[in-house]
Amino acid sequence: MKIAVDGMGGDNAPKSNVEGCVNAIKEYGVDIIITGDKEILEKEFSKYDFDKSKLEIINTTEVVTNEDKPVEAIRSKKDSSMVVALKLVKEKKADAVISAGNTGALLTGGLLVVGRIKGIDRPCLCPAIPNVKMGMTLIADGGANADCKPINLVQFAGMSNIYAKKVLGLTSPKISIANIGSEEGKGNDITKKSYDEIKKLDLNFIGNIEARDLINGVTDIIVCDGFTGNILLKSAEGVAMSVMKLIKETLLSSTKGKIGAMFIKNDMQKLKSMMDYSEYGGAPLLGVNGGVIKAHGSSDSVAIKNAINQGIKFAKGNVLEDIKSFVQTEKENKE
Repeated sequence: MKIAVDGMGGDNAPKSNVEGCVNAIKEYGVDIIITGDKEILEKEFSKYDFDKSKLEIINTTEVVTNEDKPVEAIRSKKDSSMVVALKLVKEKKADAVISAGNTGALLTGGLLVVGRIKGIDRPCLCPAIPNVKMGMTLIADGGANADCKPINLVQFAGMSNIYAKKVLGLTSPKISIANIGSEEGKGNDITKKSYDEIKKLDLNFIGNIEARDLINGVTDIIVCDGFTGNILLKSAEGVAMSVMKLIKETLLSSTKGKIGAMFIKNDMQKLKSMMDYSEYGGAPLLGVNGGVIKAHGSSDSVAIKNAINQGIKFAKGNVLEDIKSFVQTEKENKE
């Protein structure tokens, strides 16, 4: 088992990436291949005591920045830490790749470098948001495809169902379609046709769901086009941050509030942890021919470690093989 890590990708790279790798080696016993400036990475790793036989550093001379245009970056920066890490997955030298770098570039690299699974029309990005039932809700697609066809949503449902079972450990994940109403027949042409097609699959499909139920734990997977999914994701993140800020400001605005805050400090910390993306790690790009995990741009070492764990579960769960089987079965059913 080998996991590739883009050592220079992310707001806190390489420090958090290195510490995340060290902790993953210690906790999971996994072999790590990290790409980036070897001199910088070696200096950072020298600060830690760990099994160095589990680590390989591949020197690269370029970095994909957040300002880079995705397609141009992947095609022109061949010796970047991101592209080299993606190539390791393409060449089967690593079981999955983790990057907290430029999201658009990683999605483009997943397509251009790793390549799509045969039969998958479009890969989807599946970020997870915490729900009130202390679990996670996957959004498929969270932003990779702004415009979709019904076949895309059908494949998103099938792929995310496999991922939820194999990585999240859900026996029978509940799947729904993001819509303007919960009744069957609601929505636009894409959602109506997708509803009919997903209903035919052997899935735990519970129908349409409205945005207000996103964090209520009503469903495990929300299927939608990437435009809708990204708005859902960013809205949920924004509301969560704003609510926490308002609570803090309200409590600290008076002496009575400050005293009360002392008594509920631990409870507030638990609430903050429930809403913390780092507990999950990253979002998988499903539909490409390898494990590609997009970690949050501001990932700390905990988030990187957890993203590596996602990659491990992805490989051990044979997610790739199951998605290929799903595509083949659907092809046979249509024939």
